[in-house]
Amino acid sequence: MIKTHWTAPFSLGLSVFAFSMAAQAADLTFGYITGIDPVKRAIADGEYEKAIGQKIDWRQFDAGPAVIAAMASGDVQIGNLGSSPLAAAASRKVPLVAFIVTSQIQSSEALVVRNGSGIDKPEDLIGKKIAVPFVSTSHYSLLGALKHWNIDPKKVTILNLTPLQITAAWKRGDIDGAFTWSPALGEIRKTGKILTDAGQVSQWGSPTFEVWVARKDFAEKHPDVVAGFAKVSLAAIADYTAHRSEWTADSTPVKTIARFTGANAADVPELLDGSHFPTAAEQKSPGLLGGGTVTAIAKTAEFLKDQGKIESVLPDYSAYVSEQFIAK
Repeated sequence: MIKTHWTAPFSLGLSVFAFSMAAQAADLTFGYITGIDPVKRAIADGEYEKAIGQKIDWRQFDAGPAVIAAMASGDVQIGNLGSSPLAAAASRKVPLVAFIVTSQIQSSEALVVRNGSGIDKPEDLIGKKIAVPFVSTSHYSLLGALKHWNIDPKKVTILNLTPLQITAAWKRGDIDGAFTWSPALGEIRKTGKILTDAGQVSQWGSPTFEVWVARKDFAEKHPDVVAGFAKVSLAAIADYTAHRSEWTADSTPVKTIARFTGANAADVPELLDGSHFPTAAEQKSPGLLGGGTVTAIAKTAEFLKDQGKIESVLPDYSAYVSEQFIAK
């Protein structure tokens, strides 16, 4: 197995750190969506429990809005979601703070159209049934693509389906296409073709990314837990970056991610290549937590309002992003 290379002094410090956090936090419940990234390997291998020093109840959700709902209710303290549901939640003043950007989405989310659907070019989408999880990063990318192509979304039948529902609807022949992520993306690509992906839509002015967020009250009460979570996440990203060529379909890390997310191991290396995973140095840069993430959330919120997905936009989103949990 390819492992993160901790140093002995760090391991000793981690033990003391874990004891400190265990004394502070209790009943930890963290939520995640099934996007493919190095952090999923760290979750599956129990590295967060080792760092925090206590059991974590991990809950899988179909899409970001479901994570937001669970966090808003107080059931989940830390959650993984995309930039679009984050912008929607912040606009509604859900008390969350994004503390790490785990991936900048490129080809790992894509619009796939069914073979034989008659969709060969963007304008062929008119009158067709296209599925996407509403208010997700894929939904934002789909709307961004339609805007770029000058296609009125009302002329496309856009269906609100979770990735699991997309796979089932695709197999039944109920939909003509879908904008989604894996494992659904890997399945529908087998009998379809990619019309565009999130990376291309990003170049058109609608970038998407994934973050981990914490409830503000939890982050204020347990900053060490949040900082420790960020540290493990960045270590997992650094491990992948250092051993990228070794993460082949038959490697232990890739098999672990496939088993944990339900994706096909053969698809995982390509899906990992389909996102950029920011390093510790990048996290605090002006392009991300140092300012760029706040700007991106604001732009996303403005777009969602224009599309009628949220009612209003806040004058400032800086309260929903923090770089304080990333170590120098």
